[in-house]
Amino acid sequence: MALTVATPALLLPNTGTDTSQVVVLLALIAGGFVFIEYYSKYPSIIEFRFAPPFNRLRFYAVFFCVLLLTVQRAGDSLDSPAAELFMALNRVLSQMLDFPYSPVRLVLLALPEGTPPALVEQVRDAAGIAYLIGLFALLSFVYLVKVKGWPGRHVAFNVWLNLPLFDPTGGGDVLTRLKRNSTVNIVLGILLPFLAPAAVKLIEMVIGPVILTAPQTLIWGMTAWAILPATLVMRGLALARIAEMIEEKRRRTYEELKAEEQFQAA
Repeated sequence: MALTVATPALLLPNTGTDTSQVVVLLALIAGGFVFIEYYSKYPSIIEFRFAPPFNRLRFYAVFFCVLLLTVQRAGDSLDSPAAELFMALNRVLSQMLDFPYSPVRLVLLALPEGTPPALVEQVRDAAGIAYLIGLFALLSFVYLVKVKGWPGRHVAFNVWLNLPLFDPTGGGDVLTRLKRNSTVNIVLGILLPFLAPAAVKLIEMVIGPVILTAPQTLIWGMTAWAILPATLVMRGLALARIAEMIEEKRRRTYEELKAEEQFQAA
């Protein structure tokens, strides 16, 4: 996690001393937080600690998104044939995703008027990379849930350990609350790539243009825009799967009790 935070500062050219110091501090904080969370026996904030590879998949999505966006921004300075090939391939893929009403097109429409064509192209390429990575992570998790039966067909799932922020005694039926939270996460995750550019446009009307010329601003902005919605949909699918497991366990319990009652009556 610390390496993920530090990757842009390590690979981008002309990174200032002050920026490097701030990045090192943030990298240490992020790495220390994750280490403490996973070293502790009791859950705190991170969900699905004992239901791999949910968090692993989310981390890989963030890491590869940050890494590839950094390579895309530092491609010329890296002077590598692999970087040039990646940039050419990314340009083709981003152009394919830049069609009317697509999330990539909406990001471009959110740019202020008079944005230089070179910056528009950089934003389009970055949005294409980030959106593809988020989509791939989401499809990978769908495969794990639908085909592999995540978190396990015959594995006990501890709600308290894996959902530390979810209070089963908070009122109402647990099954109903899980399904409601699942629906909210999925809907929000699907709509967020379309709503975020509109929100940026509204902010520009209030406080002025949002500048994406700084490489690290572009990298982290595109990462958040693409990966956050994907993780929300993944969380919604995970909650729906947990609700399905609880419902199935309840049904089996009721069937066993009914069979036992019928046996005693006979």
